[in-house]
Amino acid sequence: MGTELNDAHDAAHRIEITPNGRRCRVIHQGVTYADTHAAFTLHESGTDKVHYFPRADVNMARLERSIHTTHCPFKGEATHYHLLTEDGPVENAAWSYEAPLDAAAKIKGYLAFYHGRVDRIDETS
Repeated sequence: MGTELNDAHDAAHRIEITPNGRRCRVIHQGVTYADTHAAFTLHESGTDKVHYFPRADVNMARLERSIHTTHCPFKGEATHYHLLTEDGPVENAAWSYEAPLDAAAKIKGYLAFYHGRVDRIDETS
């Protein structure tokens, strides 16, 4: 019976990934870490929307790969990154799916940032 409940839950779980042509930025301590008009916005059942930034529009020199990983049963294994600031690192402030599951294939290699670990994630016109 537990498997049937999990299967029903999985079937009800939705992931929608859409191109976002608006300007999306990540700013922390006055420094812009990401700035793009080519983000993907991911809407997932039970969570707030998340903007995923193409690496070309992220200041990768300000990120350092972490040994921390997390697993999502719907998106796959996430690699995390520390944000390098003048005051020291903000640990595991960003993440990326390097080899996502099929449902999240569009965000492969893109980066997202935790709202609570950066000052602002803006979406403007």
